[in-house]
Amino acid sequence: MNYRHIYHAGNFADVLKHAVLARLVRYQQNKDKAFRVLDTHAGIGLYDLSSEEAQKTGEWQTGIGKLMQAELAAPVADLLEPYLSAVRELNPDGGVKLYPGSPKLTRLLLRPQDRLSAMELHPDDARALSRQFEGDFQVRVTELDGWLALGAHLPPKEKRGLILVDPPFEIAGEYERLVDGLAKAYRRFATGTYCLWYPIKKGAPIKGFHEQLQALEIPKMLCAELSVRSDREEGLSGSGLIIVNPPFTLKDELHTLLPVLKTIMAQDRYASQRAFWLRGEA
Repeated sequence: MNYRHIYHAGNFADVLKHAVLARLVRYQQNKDKAFRVLDTHAGIGLYDLSSEEAQKTGEWQTGIGKLMQAELAAPVADLLEPYLSAVRELNPDGGVKLYPGSPKLTRLLLRPQDRLSAMELHPDDARALSRQFEGDFQVRVTELDGWLALGAHLPPKEKRGLILVDPPFEIAGEYERLVDGLAKAYRRFATGTYCLWYPIKKGAPIKGFHEQLQALEIPKMLCAELSVRSDREEGLSGSGLIIVNPPFTLKDELHTLLPVLKTIMAQDRYASQRAFWLRGEA
């Protein structure tokens, strides 16, 4: 309950997560039929990067700050357009003072027929999130443990859905919880697209985590990872995404995006990236 994303908003991990999230939302919109986004650990929705908390760490400066200043080749700029256009919409005077969390980013990309269900357990953050979307009939904010939403809120009534699971990883056992949560959700809604975020740092059980996911025998699971520095030091060195039922174009898009993001946001010579099938179209 002590986690506050404001200290980390807009960092390299947010860039990877939100760039991919925007691609997944756009893919859902290839069909006219409505869909729902379920954001299980939504946070407050919008972050002021000029705040004392964000300035204290300055993590955004080596994340979204660097990306916004980078010269991007046309293929990369096209892939990042949904994400970066949302950031620019919040900052019409240029620069990056306001940064969208996943629910705000999603909302900026939704069509009139699409819906967002945002879950947040922390009472203060849930209230802030509710204020952010007050009067918005396309968004439902619920003060709820996001892990419970994977059972109670699936399948969505639209029968089409994108589920973002982005826990804070502040307690032990979160990797295992992520595997169990996916297993439960997939049993209820096998046709949904899932995007699961996880941290990469010194001692993280990534190999075992991947093996547990593979053991679920879900047909299509794509993995994307981006590390900006060596994991020999303490602290977050990288992050990963597991995408279940990804769009068929996503792996090629990641092969275009990830090397560029690595180059822009690398903090030492050990920066790395990869995209590969955990299960599926190997």
